[in-house]
Amino acid sequence: MATSTIERTGPPGQPDIAYTPNWDSYQERVKRRQQTETIDRTLPDGFPQKLESSLAWTGATVTDQYDWSYELNRSELEEIQQALDHFKSQNKSLGEVNQQTFPLPNLHARLRSISADIHNGYGFKVVRGIPVEKYTREENVIIYAGIASHVATIRGRQDHQYNGKPADVVLAHVKDLSTHSDAKSIGSPAYTTEKQVFHTDAGDVIALFALAAAEEGGESYLSSSWTVYNELAATRPDLIRTLAEPWDVDEFGKTGPPGYTPRPLLYHQPAEDNNPERVIIQYARRAFTGYWGLPRSANIPAITEAQAEALDAVHFTAEKHALALEFRPGDIQFVNNLSIFHARGGFRDSAKNQRHLIRLWLRDEELHWATPTALQSRWDRVYEDVTAENQVFPLEPSIRSASSGTIAKQNGVPLSSVGIAISA
Repeated sequence: MATSTIERTGPPGQPDIAYTPNWDSYQERVKRRQQTETIDRTLPDGFPQKLESSLAWTGATVTDQYDWSYELNRSELEEIQQALDHFKSQNKSLGEVNQQTFPLPNLHARLRSISADIHNGYGFKVVRGIPVEKYTREENVIIYAGIASHVATIRGRQDHQYNGKPADVVLAHVKDLSTHSDAKSIGSPAYTTEKQVFHTDAGDVIALFALAAAEEGGESYLSSSWTVYNELAATRPDLIRTLAEPWDVDEFGKTGPPGYTPRPLLYHQPAEDNNPERVIIQYARRAFTGYWGLPRSANIPAITEAQAEALDAVHFTAEKHALALEFRPGDIQFVNNLSIFHARGGFRDSAKNQRHLIRLWLRDEELHWATPTALQSRWDRVYEDVTAENQVFPLEPSIRSASSGTIAKQNGVPLSSVGIAISA
């Protein structure tokens, strides 16, 4: 069984900070910086003092304001069965699952309203009640992709190769694979039982479908990044300034030289045309701390003390305002990745009960938000030129090359040099 006892390396001068946040270390760093540094107490020019929106919610009150789950009724489940039968009768590839090939004439309007909730309401929704035990793995994947196509029309690329060959891999598995994998091959907590800290993935909408639950633990946590912004803007505007400055994001060998991308973690979009004012925070902590078989690269500039504090501040503020969701088999969780952080509690599997989720990265043609310029190349790696005929839906879990400590090479060149976004 793999464990996380791996020698950790990093660039010279890297602060004492690990993937799993430590409250005491965070408080010590706050105190030390306050005592030794001159800290700018102003927000960046043009940034709002406070965002007023339903997207700025707290876990303590959101359930009183918003019904975040939708239970499928009997007639809707029958319609889903009919759509599944219709798709299977056409002998099409899984990449061709869409609103036309998986028709839901009655449920469609409800799913489009859920899309509106995700993009312009509270930012998340859980669709419940799919009888996963009734279906084969492939049938569950078809149902999942079919329902998701009515919520957000475009599927994104999560890996660029399958079985060592180029492919648009659009489905990823989130499951503990550490029991039969070398720890050095694991670069993401998605493949362990460990806690996942608050983070974002790549893309606009993240969908997770629960196939099975753990024996114990594995809670899903959501937290509004807009609420995190509001609290930091009010109490620590200097950290808003830090988050809005360029960071050297480790690509872990997934792109060519220099191996890292300078970009902000926080973006401000002023109100324009019919679009309201928005902030977008895009970050994965492991890109700055490393994880198991993917330590932070030694040739990348170390993060600063201010950046280390900002990472902890984002996590602990998100944790303070988080909503814990019971994630049970048959649930599909849709989350606005541009306004919500997500996390997971540690868990324990048993021989009978093993936590297993499958994930899609989605984008809706009608309701999608504008992509910040600095994120465009990252978004292109996810969404550009993904064709129906080249889409792959792996039915069994494996470690994505984008999350593996072992980078496959062909003729000495990383197969992943075309790039794929880092998440979790």
